[in-house]
Amino acid sequence: MKRRHFLKSLILGIVGFGITPEILAKNMDNHVVSLPGNTDDHIRDYLYKMRHFDEAHKDDIHVHESDFSTFVSVVKRLRRLERTAGHGNFQILSFDSGLNIGRKYSDVGEFTGAETDFIEKIFYSEASRYGFFGKKTLKKLTDQIPNKDVTKIDYTGNYVFKGVALKTHEKIKREIGEQVILTSGVRGVMKQCLLFLNKAFMNKGNLSLASRSLAPPGYSFHGNGDFDVGQAGFGIANFTDRFTTTKVYEILSDLGYLKLRYPQENLEGVRYEPWHIKVMTDI
Repeated sequence: MKRRHFLKSLILGIVGFGITPEILAKNMDNHVVSLPGNTDDHIRDYLYKMRHFDEAHKDDIHVHESDFSTFVSVVKRLRRLERTAGHGNFQILSFDSGLNIGRKYSDVGEFTGAETDFIEKIFYSEASRYGFFGKKTLKKLTDQIPNKDVTKIDYTGNYVFKGVALKTHEKIKREIGEQVILTSGVRGVMKQCLLFLNKAFMNKGNLSLASRSLAPPGYSFHGNGDFDVGQAGFGIANFTDRFTTTKVYEILSDLGYLKLRYPQENLEGVRYEPWHIKVMTDI
């Protein structure tokens, strides 16, 4: 994409998200307070971070030192919660249900006040401070995904929402066959918390780095209908750019299904995700 066209899209996108250029500039470079006058630097900085999404950058936001021990204990407890609840059940587990399981099962243990406060802080924090500019899809930490609204897809351990999402998944399966697999479906608050915080945990508490690959809890469209697909037998490579070399990707593209949530050079601060099927169009 030419620089001028990208700049125009960048500014329009910022306004569309309700984010001022000044906020984006502040997140991109702590030493710059406005976009005009430093435009090329901002564009280069933004694109560099998106290309090197899995690397730490000097202005990344980390878990504060005073919260770090609580952060570690939250991640470990969420891991135990997933093992106890089971992979499939954990996908749609609500915050309150997760707390109840912790109280009932010693293998998980009760969430402490400090731990629940930390989860609340992460959920209600403005994700733009990390460099993530997507929309908030869930407004409350206690939002639930009713069982009646989802369908479990056999042999995947994942759910999709009934209605448009399920019809889209069924049509993709019907037209592509066994080559295409559902790699990730509906995600509740607890699942998204674990994914996001675990990514940060594996990178020394780097919340900005985590947000370039995984939406912070409350911001994921997996809680509203979107889902991920992959090539059967391709494993973890389905979540890399290598997915674009697969037959499934080629067919999805030819059939017009690749209305991606996070295309290349997207304005939301998220890596390119060619495997993410956009179902919900607005929130």
